[in-house]
Amino acid sequence: MVTTIDADRLAELQDDDADFVLVDTRPADSYESWHISGAVHFPFGPEEELDGRLADLRETVGDADRVITVCAKGLSSGNLATRLESATDEYDVGTVDGGMKGWSGVYDCVEINLGDGLTIIQIQRRAKGCLGYVVGCESTGEAVVVDPTADTDEYAIAAEAAGLTVTGIIDTHVHADHVSGGRQLADDLEVPYYLGERASERGVEYEYTPLERNEVLAVGERELKALFAPGHTTEMLALLVDDRAVLTADTLHVDSTGRTELEFSHDEGEEGARLLYETLHRTILTEPESVAVLPGHVTVTADGEFEHGAPGEPIRTTIREARTGIDLLGLAEDEFVDRMADAGETPSNYEAIIDYNRGVRQLPPEERVELELGPNNCSA
Repeated sequence: MVTTIDADRLAELQDDDADFVLVDTRPADSYESWHISGAVHFPFGPEEELDGRLADLRETVGDADRVITVCAKGLSSGNLATRLESATDEYDVGTVDGGMKGWSGVYDCVEINLGDGLTIIQIQRRAKGCLGYVVGCESTGEAVVVDPTADTDEYAIAAEAAGLTVTGIIDTHVHADHVSGGRQLADDLEVPYYLGERASERGVEYEYTPLERNEVLAVGERELKALFAPGHTTEMLALLVDDRAVLTADTLHVDSTGRTELEFSHDEGEEGARLLYETLHRTILTEPESVAVLPGHVTVTADGEFEHGAPGEPIRTTIREARTGIDLLGLAEDEFVDRMADAGETPSNYEAIIDYNRGVRQLPPEERVELELGPNNCSA
């Protein structure tokens, strides 16, 4: 009998270095642009028969004893698993329930240790590289959530597990690569929802509490200072936490910067690039060298691996390490602008995602999930 596993169980098997081969049955272009780490490719249709292809499949999986199949939604992979199990008893056969849709909802929670009194939990979305945060005060138990995805339960559960009560939700900007869960989580918890004060200039059409430049938001005995950080977007904020960490969102990643042409498409990102250069060199990099940099994303390669670190490990750097280790930050302004003009392929469906996150487009939950499927391309 074919064993059905969910995506979280697949992640556990990967983390435990279990002995199996993951077979991706999607078309070649889908597999090549975005697949799970370690997956091999064997295209197979939802109604296709295995007759005449069993030898090819044996060659694909090698000497594996266990084969697990995956596709976009579980249809073609389920078909292959069923037909393989019927055709031979040489494999322990399984399939991933929900396919890549399910995989897109796998999360890891990682505590960032920055000293007494402060709790920061980095919530990593394994398939997309989105990094959200729960920032809390240990003495009072108050917390804010920063940049939650649409899987809002992940953030509420993480806060509860840490003994924290969420008192506010912050989106650092109008996201282009994923559907924000900020408004929904704020509504569910009946707490304020914050955006930067310039969000109105992006045409945001829902209610929010504006955070002004250099405004300090108290979270119990902890302090979050809103740093104006335009470049990736005009209203972008970075959040300085107790002078110990800066949540940089898509301003600065651990090995690159955010791209600038998604909002500033009229000039291929030049205006945004110049804004970002100023933000980096006059705001972010002027913080003390020891301050931790906690980004909003980590790049996930086409092979499904974090380009920096690994799921379940803290994704972080410091001001000093960023300044000395990221080549982009050593460029003169004009060179930086020229480099930013070639940011590569844009995130899939980013215009529709922006419209949803601005509140000008309504989508049922199923369509929101569809919008996000595919690789994350937020880094320059």
